Amino acid sequence: MVPASARPGQPPEPGPTSGNGSSDDGADGGPRTPTFLRRFGAVLVDWLLCQLITVGLLGVDTTAGGGAAFAPLAVFAAENILLVSLTGSTIGHRLFGMQVWQVRPGPFPFQVVVRTALLCLFVPAVLTSRDGRGFHDVWAGTRIVRP
Repeated sequence: MVPASARPGQPPEPGPTSGNGSSDDGADGGPRTPTFLRRFGAVLVDWLLCQLITVGLLGVDTTAGGGAAFAPLAVFAAENILLVSLTGSTIGHRLFGMQVWQVRPGPFPFQVVVRTALLCLFVPAVLTSRDGRGFHDVWAGTRIVRP
């Protein structure tokens, strides 16, 4: 886990055995890129929680069509922006042992908004680069890791 002194989205300072934090396989003791199934499981947990919040707590009838059908997506986006900006991970990420790190300089909350918007489009999230990162992470300048 990232030490409490590290800001959300920031990798911990490299130690004598942790490398530079850029390893994809964790062979040098650094973070590992999570598998597609692990990332899918985390998104599924987050999506189901957002469905429960939308229907159970907010009382929105998502089967009525129209704008109400997009309510779970709005809750999903709000959850991602809020939790990842503040803690570096969503509830699903925490359950599956993952965290979002910043890999390109810039304001992390803005990168989280870009990442979330692309995640909500779905396609950039399922397409991956050679290093296993979803295109939503590549384009936002973030990386999801198993610290």
